[in-house]
Amino acid sequence: MAADQTGNGDPGVREYRMAELAREAGITERTLRFYRERGLIPPPRRQGRIAWYDDHHLARLRTISALLERGHTLSGIADLTSAFESGRDAGEELGLVEPTEETPVRLTPQALADHFAGQVTPENLAAALDLGYLAVSGEEIVHISRRLLDVSASLVREGVPLAAVLAAAREVREHADALAALFTDLLHTHTTQKDADRMRPLAKAVVDAELSLALDRRLSQEP
Repeated sequence: MAADQTGNGDPGVREYRMAELAREAGITERTLRFYRERGLIPPPRRQGRIAWYDDHHLARLRTISALLERGHTLSGIADLTSAFESGRDAGEELGLVEPTEETPVRLTPQALADHFAGQVTPENLAAALDLGYLAVSGEEIVHISRRLLDVSASLVREGVPLAAVLAAAREVREHADALAALFTDLLHTHTTQKDADRMRPLAKAVVDAELSLALDRRLSQEP
């Protein structure tokens, strides 16, 4: 039977010996050792000669099984795991804890894969981390914006490859930064800081209207 807690002051977290963890994850002990040697799961906590695994290891093993079922290779999963780990430091720089109009979304790796129909490759994951769309928090992934997540997933469902969506997002980011700089300079030059914050919706309304008009012009020119 698995332990009820870690024994190191963290009550409520279950721990498992190797055989117990393998049984819970539905794999063999030999497979578990192989995953550990490949760096697919973090090292266990050692207490003397006993190796203790916890629910985080179990969640990672279930994610590996889900990704394998979706056609990912172990090599690809290793790259993806590495990207998860490198995202921890990047996540601290995203400003997710700062006040924002966007609502962050917490997802398991499997839930993220489900959103994008198997297109969450190591390359796409690395691109999303680089853009600042994703960060890693423990065993969960944090997407910086529910709206961006929903729109991106909708585009993929419509047949647009996720790699193309991320490439376009990088260009959009550059234009959005330029527009934000234009409006903040305008408002800071002619209003107080308090007024600039209050008038933020006006700047967004101008951009939305201009984008709508630009789409009308572009679409009307298509054959």
